[in-house]
Amino acid sequence: MKIRVLVAACVLSCVGMPVMAGELLVSAAASLTNAFKELATQYEAAHPGTKVLTSFGSSDVVLRQIVEGAPADVFASADQKAMDKAVDAKAVDPATRVDFARNEVVLVVPAGNPRGIASLDDLKRAGVTRIALGNPASVPVGRYTQAALEKAGAWETVKAHEILGQNVRQVLSYVERGEVDAGFVYATDAAVMKDKVKVVQAIESPVPVSYPVALVRRAGRAPEAADFLAFLLSAEGRAVLARHGFAEP
Repeated sequence: MKIRVLVAACVLSCVGMPVMAGELLVSAAASLTNAFKELATQYEAAHPGTKVLTSFGSSDVVLRQIVEGAPADVFASADQKAMDKAVDAKAVDPATRVDFARNEVVLVVPAGNPRGIASLDDLKRAGVTRIALGNPASVPVGRYTQAALEKAGAWETVKAHEILGQNVRQVLSYVERGEVDAGFVYATDAAVMKDKVKVVQAIESPVPVSYPVALVRRAGRAPEAADFLAFLLSAEGRAVLARHGFAEP
């Protein structure tokens, strides 16, 4: 089946547009979509008059848009490398940087598992020709995947059949629709589609799958930004993250 090309939507299309009073702009990794939407709802309920606007995408892409002028108050990344880039670009306040969650990479297949894949070893089987993963050049889950597969001695096998996604949710979509034989996503994303994809193996990553967050450094940053960060790190915030499958940092 031919892979349908997905055109990545601009997750921060409001570059140059004014930010309204009472608006808090949170830009985050795609894998945080469900958890951060719930966090936003809870925060708004506790802070009448504040509207939390969320946008999601590959951490590298979100950061690039912030650097290019897209307004944001909080940046949450799916790996340390993207946050390191944010610090180097002076896009965030490094004094506010903190790790807030952990995740893991898993090998998933379509729910019916037509190729009968049960482990990394089965990816070498004849007939397995399409394996989806995030683009390591720009997607944290792809970087974690490459490092894990290199450690396991399976990178060349996967690379020979790779279908690259522009964020983890695109990879998940490829697997869910049966357009690939297998894919590598975060455990939390697999749980979102547990009726459409099957986890067959957790992949040990030599680099911890940790999520850092920081306040964006910009004139006019929403005064609520620091309070939202405190909420994220609070018992209430951690409870939301736990409900969506994220572990303590």
